[in-house]
Amino acid sequence: MKKFLLTALCAATSTFAGPFETWNGADEDVYDQVQTGLNTEWGGFWFTYGDDGDGGASMVHWDMPLNPEYPYTLDPIIYECKGICGTAMLNKWNLTYTPFVGLAFSVVGKLSEKDRTLVTGDASSWGGLCVTYTSDTDISLELGLGEVTDSTINYANPAVPLPASKTSNRMVFSWSDFKQPSSYDGAVKIEGEAAAKQLAMVKFKIQAEDGDYRFNICAVGPKDGTCPEQCGTPSAGIQIARGTSAVKAILNGRMLGFTGIKSTATVEVLNSLGQVVMKGVINGAMDNAATISLASLNAGIYMVRVSGKNVNFAKKIILR
Repeated sequence: MKKFLLTALCAATSTFAGPFETWNGADEDVYDQVQTGLNTEWGGFWFTYGDDGDGGASMVHWDMPLNPEYPYTLDPIIYECKGICGTAMLNKWNLTYTPFVGLAFSVVGKLSEKDRTLVTGDASSWGGLCVTYTSDTDISLELGLGEVTDSTINYANPAVPLPASKTSNRMVFSWSDFKQPSSYDGAVKIEGEAAAKQLAMVKFKIQAEDGDYRFNICAVGPKDGTCPEQCGTPSAGIQIARGTSAVKAILNGRMLGFTGIKSTATVEVLNSLGQVVMKGVINGAMDNAATISLASLNAGIYMVRVSGKNVNFAKKIILR
């Protein structure tokens, strides 16, 4: 049978581009949305997948409960772990192959708010990927190309191995490092550089024998990104900002107060979806004006942003 290279088998392709900002779970202003430079408002979000559709019983167990009001966001996990951590509980059950679960984020996003078909984008400008992680077992870092293309190549996606490491491990890959499994003998071939031009997802697949395996995906970015050597280390730019800023946000019940603001500034409160749910103005020069009430907001995780002539500050808060 003649073999050929797969160059384009996608229903819709993104044509816009921008910088991929390294996602680092230790940064104070991080959410569970990866800013790939290609994603739409529906893209870049982390999600889990597994073997349940084929008869497996594997699942991810989180170390802490998710917010019941936003059950699909991993912000509570990121806030506590400075990454996405949990236990891959692998259970073969009725599978005919080794069980697996995985974490992934979409590169562009779904086709529309109602159509969940993933759009592909050209990520070749990233040069590859950097990753910082810990894991009790090997992880396969795979390039997802969308359901149609993935099924065409029998899910033999280009991938690189992330070896098991109980301590922080930083690895950097070029697109050319991503290869289809050597066991794949299908007619349709695709390597990393071609896959990067039609990328739908970046996937972290944990596949092993039945058992429980701890993991933490601490950072992911482009090949030349700022993935830290150690999990829990904020990005350099964030460290500098924290070290030089005199502004502090203090939450007392549902009252949010600020110190160190010496002039008028704008305050925005964003929910876990990145939507501004409250906006106001404070004046640090007035003793009784540098506070705002959050009594109208539901319990959950929020990001507070303060901007003004002499201040640019962000802080994550939890309302109980």
